[in-house]
Amino acid sequence: MEVYKNISDLRVGIILLEDIYANTKYPIMRKNTELSFERIEVLNDFGVKRVKVEERVVKKDLPDGEQDSSVNPEDVLENIPMNHYLLKKQYNDAVRAYQKEFNNWRAGLRPDIVKVREFIVPLVEQYIKQKDMLSMLNEFSTPDDYLYHHSVAVGILSAAISNQMGMEKGDALQLGLAGALADSGMSKIDSSILKKTAFLTKEEYNEVKKHSLYSVKMIQDTPLLRQEMKIAILQHHERLDGSGYPRGDRMETISVHSQIIAVADVFHAMTTERLYRPKHSPFKVIEMIKEEEFGKFDLKVMEALHKLVGYLSIGTRVKLTDGELGEIMFVHRDAPLRPMVKKESDGMIIDLTTNRNLAIAKIID
Repeated sequence: MEVYKNISDLRVGIILLEDIYANTKYPIMRKNTELSFERIEVLNDFGVKRVKVEERVVKKDLPDGEQDSSVNPEDVLENIPMNHYLLKKQYNDAVRAYQKEFNNWRAGLRPDIVKVREFIVPLVEQYIKQKDMLSMLNEFSTPDDYLYHHSVAVGILSAAISNQMGMEKGDALQLGLAGALADSGMSKIDSSILKKTAFLTKEEYNEVKKHSLYSVKMIQDTPLLRQEMKIAILQHHERLDGSGYPRGDRMETISVHSQIIAVADVFHAMTTERLYRPKHSPFKVIEMIKEEEFGKFDLKVMEALHKLVGYLSIGTRVKLTDGELGEIMFVHRDAPLRPMVKKESDGMIIDLTTNRNLAIAKIID
């Protein structure tokens, strides 16, 4: 079937039915070319918007045990939308760029906020547009490179939460940049502490707690961050009940901007695998923050996060923390994160409000 498709809707294996030009004398891609992720990315880089293709996806006949080398199984899933693939690539590029900047800070250089802004702001803008990708952030991180993934992800989540709360775009982008820089002061912490796989001693933990002071000191002179964002960086480990650090600020002395970065920080940290502990389900983490950490975080901020990454509806296909697949049959008004789920394996309906040892692990498209 011959159709015209937007670049964002293309899939690996689709066949081009026309030569593609991009203000060039010769085609950048010939008719009958089978599209790979790399070729679709080339079309995107050249600004091609729509192409004529054969709707049928070609499946290669490969010997048993052999994989198509055009697809990296660590980066993509079969038939993943191209816009998702490109966004993950942009995310990975940002993580690598952040790591390079972090190493410069560790070596004693002052933060180049312009450079950080160049790779963080376009990324958070894309994530605000593609909110369905927010729930996948915890799957991108690796334990060894956690710190760099965490900073980029906190920037993304901070911007998305503020956008969900109805803040102006400028505020959302500022919070995205502030969230990404909130842990820049970690570059001043001894690397042996940051790489430790066991729980920290009291002395080591007290040293880590200085990072927010280091962070705000590192960025205090930049005109690219508003004063309220610099305060948010300083306060992103403060808690409404006074249990946070570095000053033990309470309630109205803690800004909503600080709370947004704080919630983004805790959520990503708890949903991501670390060197010393496994990750938790995003749905379980939202529940834990609301219940076990009650009184520490702004409820409006938590509700915005819930709507972004934890919203469940009847008919949604999910995976439980025990690996079972199922369909949501009923969502409790007072416990929306613990619905009734019909298992695919045997048709049994499980009420997660009474089966507290289980939780939603992820939504299955």
